[in-house]
Amino acid sequence: MRILFLTQYYPPEIGAPQNRLHELAVRLKKNGVEVEILTALPNYPKMEVMTEYRKGKNRFELIDEIPVHRSWIYVSHSKGIIARLLNYFSFVWSSYWKGRLLGRYDFIMVESPPLFLGYSAIALAKKMKAKLIFNVSDLWPESAEKLGIVTNKRLLNLAYRLEAKCYNFATLITGQTEGIVSDIQTRFPSRNVYWLANGVDIDFYNPEHMDAGDFRSKNGFKNDDLLFFYGGILGYAQGLEVILHAAATLQDLKNVHFIIQGAGPEKEKLITLTKELGLKNVLFLSPVSKSEMPAVVKSIDVALVPLKNLPLFQGAIPSKVFEALAMEKPLLLGVDGEARNHFITKAQAGLYFEPENAVDLAKQVRLLSENPEQIIQMGKNARKYVGEFFNRDVIAKAFLTLLINHE
Repeated sequence: MRILFLTQYYPPEIGAPQNRLHELAVRLKKNGVEVEILTALPNYPKMEVMTEYRKGKNRFELIDEIPVHRSWIYVSHSKGIIARLLNYFSFVWSSYWKGRLLGRYDFIMVESPPLFLGYSAIALAKKMKAKLIFNVSDLWPESAEKLGIVTNKRLLNLAYRLEAKCYNFATLITGQTEGIVSDIQTRFPSRNVYWLANGVDIDFYNPEHMDAGDFRSKNGFKNDDLLFFYGGILGYAQGLEVILHAAATLQDLKNVHFIIQGAGPEKEKLITLTKELGLKNVLFLSPVSKSEMPAVVKSIDVALVPLKNLPLFQGAIPSKVFEALAMEKPLLLGVDGEARNHFITKAQAGLYFEPENAVDLAKQVRLLSENPEQIIQMGKNARKYVGEFFNRDVIAKAFLTLLINHE
């Protein structure tokens, strides 16, 4: 069996889709599948092509023995809609012309968003006589419309028509959460939709095999400080202002500190708000590589996972939760719906706070600061739950069985 992953985002970039797709590719290869990747020149999140890929370098490489083909993409620091569309459509165009030279595959698996990559995926599937797997990690354009990121009606109508075209053409649609699967099945009842869950490498993220290193001392924290940690994209959807407003009411707790690690479009606004509020208990850190993350997570006490308070996110499971849970770190989860049901109600692996409610978040922080033994117990519950239900090895084997049935 031969399968081509078509995705705009892939390592050495750092991020949720990059990591998720690579981990799936590695496991499919280990189970005998010939896997190749067609992706863009790495540029995320700085929107600059990485130095080692400029001037025609590394257009082909092996990453963990998986062939990776790269094609050109337009990048710009501009946040305007024109620059964003050029970014998307440049890779749609270049990936098609690169992909048509790669030979034949049994399956093409395309990652959405960006939804527009569906144009290239459909064209390549026809060219290669391959079956298309349309993998949905975010319900775009629905999420973009409800977040107010895209308001142009003509563009939204175009995107919704493309979404329907991709779903109707695909042999198989995969959704990252049960909420995504349910939404697609409701709107497209005749289509074959499968829950391809995100997960975690429980061997790589294993607290028993990991030394925390000098993270605390290097960043000025004491061993008895209580560290609440957010790591990931600093974007609009995350609603990270809730952490800062909660922190403003908790400055009397001298051993409680908040760490926000990552990069994204909202970072400067968050730093400015931190200064305006005069916060001394919040630290911003730059993102680190995947190999460094287990030691970082080992060093903190509680993982913060907020999202905006929107019905759209009832079916969301932010990918950052899995690594924290595998490292026996409980969650302070500001996400209702599916994530709350899995990790708070069933797993007993953390506490819930109402999304965007700083008062509620501060209340839960105080509760945990007064009950450190609860943090330890919820952490043990966390690893047990993800090991049973979100183990990447188990997920990949089940997916391979599905592919065999669709050959």
